Amino acid sequence: MSAGRDRLRGARVVVTAGGTREPIDPVRYLGNRSSGKMGNALACAAAECGARVTLVTTAAAPEDHRINVVHVETADAMLAVLRMHISGAEVLLMAAAVADYRPEQVAAGKLKKRNEPWELRLVPTVDVLHTLRDLPERNGVFVVGFAAETDEMVSSAQRKLHDKGMDLIAVNDVSRGDIGMGADHNELTVLDAAGLVEVIRRAPKAEVAARLLEIVASRLP
Repeated sequence: MSAGRDRLRGARVVVTAGGTREPIDPVRYLGNRSSGKMGNALACAAAECGARVTLVTTAAAPEDHRINVVHVETADAMLAVLRMHISGAEVLLMAAAVADYRPEQVAAGKLKKRNEPWELRLVPTVDVLHTLRDLPERNGVFVVGFAAETDEMVSSAQRKLHDKGMDLIAVNDVSRGDIGMGADHNELTVLDAAGLVEVIRRAPKAEVAARLLEIVASRLP
């Protein structure tokens, strides 16, 4: 373990993983392609550093007794759990892909298939990071966001970083099949408010996670 990562020993680290699922009816949902692999890798890497890790996930979690796992499905549920767990935490690693929209109404029973067009009215989900930004529970937490982009990656990510009050944002190009959602490898462009911090070149997600945590640890007080 590097001297930088050793600064995470004993720290409380909260990680989110997977893609939220916004219900349409009891059997259908709106979701995305996030597998949870990057969040799982971050949780395991933080545990290797000796951190006290809570993983808030919509996906299958790693079998690691060092990690406290909390399963959620929706954006609202993720926000509620994070409000409970980030108070007193040192680091939040927001690797989950939170859905941008949800159905305006959720059907109580299964909607039957019909031979006609189906219009589904969508409304925005809660913006988890934006909501956390102004809450007292967020004070003192070093926040790392993730941006899954296909174009204008850096400019889009920097807007998110400023709008949501993050300390770092890690951008990955999900248009690439070799590092996109569900892939076993990743490549991240890490930014802070001043601009580029580092490009973590394509590698297995465990290695990418370890390097990102080194960057985070180097910036902790």
